[in-house]
Amino acid sequence: MVSHVMDIGAGPKADAATFELRQIRDEVAALRDAVARESEARRLDWGVAGDGARNLADYLALRSHDLIALQLRLSAFGLSSLGRSEADVMPALDALLATLGRLCGEDADYPAHEAMRAGEDALIRACDQIFGDGDGRRQTRIMATLPSEAATDASLVAALIDAGMDCARINCAHDDAAAWSQMIDNVRAASRRLDRPCRVLMDIAGPKLRIAAVRAPEKYRLYPGERPRLVACLDARSGPVAFSVNFPQVVSQLRPGADVSFDDGKATGRIVAVDDAGAEIEIIAARTKGMRLKPDKGVNLPSIDLELPPLTPKDLADLDLVARSADIVGLSFIQRAEDVSLLQAELAARRGDMPAQALVLKIETPLAVRNLPRLIVQSAARHPTAVMIARGDLAVEVGFARLSEMQEEILWLCEAARVPVIWATQVLDQLVREGVASRPETTDAAMAQRADCVMLNKGDYLPQGVRFLRDVITRMERHQSKKFARLARLQAWR
Repeated sequence: MVSHVMDIGAGPKADAATFELRQIRDEVAALRDAVARESEARRLDWGVAGDGARNLADYLALRSHDLIALQLRLSAFGLSSLGRSEADVMPALDALLATLGRLCGEDADYPAHEAMRAGEDALIRACDQIFGDGDGRRQTRIMATLPSEAATDASLVAALIDAGMDCARINCAHDDAAAWSQMIDNVRAASRRLDRPCRVLMDIAGPKLRIAAVRAPEKYRLYPGERPRLVACLDARSGPVAFSVNFPQVVSQLRPGADVSFDDGKATGRIVAVDDAGAEIEIIAARTKGMRLKPDKGVNLPSIDLELPPLTPKDLADLDLVARSADIVGLSFIQRAEDVSLLQAELAARRGDMPAQALVLKIETPLAVRNLPRLIVQSAARHPTAVMIARGDLAVEVGFARLSEMQEEILWLCEAARVPVIWATQVLDQLVREGVASRPETTDAAMAQRADCVMLNKGDYLPQGVRFLRDVITRMERHQSKKFARLARLQAWR
């Protein structure tokens, strides 16, 4: 085999460069050995096998090391800084070691081309399996949440598919089984008529914490300084301003100092006192006009890992239709591997001999973030699996300042696991609701192209939103694939 050695000349500078390259080679070799050991230990702890789990364990092992200084040293020689190694960790390390070895005058073989593309190819196959074949012009799929009208207006469903909808989402927190069945019939009929595949995702509501009942003066609003009480049951001890929630058992899990958020962050507070009847909350921040305290508004307790049933009685009833009719099943507020196992068992009991449906793990709490690797390996062992970054509740739970960092890390982790990611919540929200896009949300839509699927919520201008998003995604795929910047020819200055 011919050895390819960098000609670095002679003299002190050459000697210094050679010494530095050998140091870097040894450091990368030690890093590879550490990653292999740590990855194997993690996989043994998980008790699962498979290429996706292996590469995910490799990536978590790699990212347990601080690589910034090494990256700078590598880039000084024009070498790979491992910044795009998510999909194929070990082949990336092996390719880097081969280049370093050759620069140091050694014979070294590169990984096979197929090994360097294995992760990307696996992710493409997973997207096709879960969301159906793409249209050939874009890899990133579009999911749209069907409004209630989709049950009775077949033309609306057809317009969405024609505009570019690849997956129709049915939110089981709204409407009923009869309406869902009609929506599915309309999707299937339009998909056949237009000859465009469109999968159906049915989203199980899960244990979403909401206000159940309120005792307060008429038109009462939350402002900073107000002190409402959260109680298990409204009674004479509740006080002049109090509310209960749909899971009364959370009251026993409350503690002083815990944060509370109302209606996706429109008001926030902190628990200042707890007694047998409930907890007193001091409102710290709210919108200028205050926030109306009324039933069905969402409540988040981000600093408490709540112990709630992963499937409610309503969810179990809904699964009777979901197991028969959906292509993809989404579970909200999933937090533990045991939650995934329970859903898998409930679906299996209803599916019989039918093949396993794809699962979407909706990541909405800090505990779900911490457990995400285990959630993925538990789900992917038995089902095609995708992950949804549910940015609404997740932003409230982890903090708005941390959301951007968190969604990036989830994108990287899922690429390493070779599972598709759905970028969701408030994408093109103003356009979908009002017919006119805002500048920030168009940038958000462009950033969303790095995910494998982008979800739009319902609104009066949903077909226009789907078409606009399709255009943005198609344009951006010329320039970006995950973290890889594609240097396509620039058009504006030709």
